[in-house]
Amino acid sequence: MTPQPIVLFCLVTTFWVFESRLAAEPNDAGSGWRAQWIGPKTTGSNHWFCFRHTASLESVPPFVPARIAVDSKYWLWINGQLAIFEGGLKRGPTPENTYYDQVDIAPYLRRGNNTIDVLIWYWGKNGFSHNSSGQAGLIFQAQTGKQTIASDGTWKVLPHPAYGQGDPPYPNYRLSESNIHFDARKDIPDWIHSGFDDADWPVAKSFGAPPVAPWNDLEPRPIPEWRDGGLKNYVRTITTNTTNDDRVLTAFLPYDAQVTPWLRVKAPAGSRIDIRTDDYMGGGSPNVRSVYITRDGIQKFESLGWMNGHWVTYTAPAGVKVLAVKYRETGYKADFTGAFHCDDPVLNTLWQKARRTLNVTMRDNYMDCPDRERAQWWGDEVNELGETFYALDATNGPLLARKGIRELARWQRADHTLFSPVPSGQPATDVVRKDLQDGSWTIELPIQMLAAVGRYGFWTYYLYTGDKDTITVAYPHVRDYLQLWKQDASGLVVHRTGDWDWEDWGENIDAPVMDSAWYELALQGAIKMAQVVGQDADIPVWQAQQAVLEKSFNANFWTGHEYRSPGYQGDTDDRANALAVVGGLARPEQYADLRMVFAKHYNASPYMEKYVLEALYQMNAPDEARQRMKSRWKDQIESWTTTLWEGWGIGAKGYGGGTYNHAWSGGALTLLSQYAAGVAPEQPGYEVYHVLPSLGGLRSIRAAVPSPKGLIRVQFTQNEEQVECDLVSPAGTKAIVGMPRPAGRQFKQIAVNRSVVWGQKARNLAGIVFQSADDRYLRFKVKPGHWHFIGTIQ
Repeated sequence: MTPQPIVLFCLVTTFWVFESRLAAEPNDAGSGWRAQWIGPKTTGSNHWFCFRHTASLESVPPFVPARIAVDSKYWLWINGQLAIFEGGLKRGPTPENTYYDQVDIAPYLRRGNNTIDVLIWYWGKNGFSHNSSGQAGLIFQAQTGKQTIASDGTWKVLPHPAYGQGDPPYPNYRLSESNIHFDARKDIPDWIHSGFDDADWPVAKSFGAPPVAPWNDLEPRPIPEWRDGGLKNYVRTITTNTTNDDRVLTAFLPYDAQVTPWLRVKAPAGSRIDIRTDDYMGGGSPNVRSVYITRDGIQKFESLGWMNGHWVTYTAPAGVKVLAVKYRETGYKADFTGAFHCDDPVLNTLWQKARRTLNVTMRDNYMDCPDRERAQWWGDEVNELGETFYALDATNGPLLARKGIRELARWQRADHTLFSPVPSGQPATDVVRKDLQDGSWTIELPIQMLAAVGRYGFWTYYLYTGDKDTITVAYPHVRDYLQLWKQDASGLVVHRTGDWDWEDWGENIDAPVMDSAWYELALQGAIKMAQVVGQDADIPVWQAQQAVLEKSFNANFWTGHEYRSPGYQGDTDDRANALAVVGGLARPEQYADLRMVFAKHYNASPYMEKYVLEALYQMNAPDEARQRMKSRWKDQIESWTTTLWEGWGIGAKGYGGGTYNHAWSGGALTLLSQYAAGVAPEQPGYEVYHVLPSLGGLRSIRAAVPSPKGLIRVQFTQNEEQVECDLVSPAGTKAIVGMPRPAGRQFKQIAVNRSVVWGQKARNLAGIVFQSADDRYLRFKVKPGHWHFIGTIQ
């Protein structure tokens, strides 16, 4: 990309608003707009603009809702106080529309004059999850009782003169974000203060009230504002010299995090300080970095564009004296309420690294990685949303999946094709754009789309949340997309190449088996969703396709000891065999052979390894699952990184560039909580859930699982004499608790809260009912409360 001349703007106006002159607008925060889109008269990529406005208020109510939208990001100060640190979302709830924020600004307002200052970073280019409008702009509307503060052509705007384009290398084409280049010699440091004189600033250009092109309809931000940890000291720093006498200060973070670096230095004017993280080349191509050009004297600077890594390097000439360095961690606002711990510390480390990886790959959208792409690939998102339900709080955590589902559905092309990542740099059309160098993307990966719309994607979201509204929005798009898929005369799926024929990284991919298994999983999800939204007429169609597929699958692919398609010459595909199990296509009598397949063949990437391990758990082979898990992730578990990798190695040893923070690799987190600890919903939203642990050789497991009903806490221990379970079950639920039968032995009795409920001298206990028994569990149904089970072994 050719650098463009920098243009930065700051806006100022005095806007006198009196309560007596305006009618009350009690519902204005959620409906019509009085404000106008405003912006600079000229614009270009990677430009920063300052907007200013002064409003006089006779009173300030306890709650003042403000609605703010920009392309692309903004920072808001009111009366010199920072109110929002990096507001705005990457653009694109649909190919045409724009998100807006809703925030309460009452704590920052006062009677009399109030100065509103907004710094906007306009990217001006497409990215793998951002659809540029092509025009820098701001809209601001706040309701203060009967008064309205609204952006219009009286606001002032100025190009911020300190921000520039910088020099190459620029971030790779997938990223909509640019590098930051700040020349403090050109700064206007006092512009956010109330007394600043903006008389010479030009007024903004008005583009009209919404809906107006190019931003079109405005839709409310569906996820919370970022968590802001404030400025903090690094864990430690070290300073080294380079061969050209520059000094490199390396500042270590506590873990791989999304950060904005800060510095305070004493320097002569014109010194260049380079700021980047260890992950600058993560994935094999340049990502984002910052350059700060000093003015003379003592000064401080925070690079506002976030970057991620384990450490930050500040490289400066010898004449620069570093007085202090800090960092601000921001990121998706969801609490770490989920937890897992067992007596195998290796598994605990893996679970913790998976959660850290999930956290650093969440922001505007689920990301494949926070460095190279920041893209909402749906194969990745299927794994990530599953992890979210066990790692993060049940209030904010699932909202990112909800956003992603609605975006995927509403970006569907006119030919009914679904594609990701979205939002995309190009409007959804039937014309597929192959030239990706401008960050555009309209390319379908068919297998990722089947994963998205099926049992592991959309249906899992509904099962764990009970959010019927989102499924109602999504289902028509699922139905239309599945109609693009065809079955041959035998009932097997006809391979759909789409625009990128990709099933997994790596080799030995048995596509025909995987295609039919993924389609079976998609049909399972479609049938369940049709039932939920009342589209019963669609169900016989899906069921008829299922019937012929299931009949043909084993007849065509089962060789007697493994699944293999006719004509496939590669090593047995563990992925394909795993999908046969989790898709319910494999029969129990085949399990012994399939377990041998998984003991011998290791072709899956970390993305698909999740399904291999899940197949082992579903076949009641928890120790084999645990040992394979530890073997496959051994290098990552023992690595210095706090996150998991895209492939089984980093860099050249990895896949697709080999990033070291890829949440598609975190499937083990889901499996340890869902299968080892055994907690999963049986009815949507955890109305009914089960606790059916697969302990295997583990002696103890302790887990906390977030649910819409509240936090579920469970602990299992076992020894030669007894099996013990402690469950705290939240209100509004029914839990099915399975006491795992000891291998080769029997329970003598089971006591709950000190009362025998099974075995000799058993008696009824309020709130608990014996349900059933099989070769794995004795099952009890319990009401909400604290339940302590002790099973005595004969």
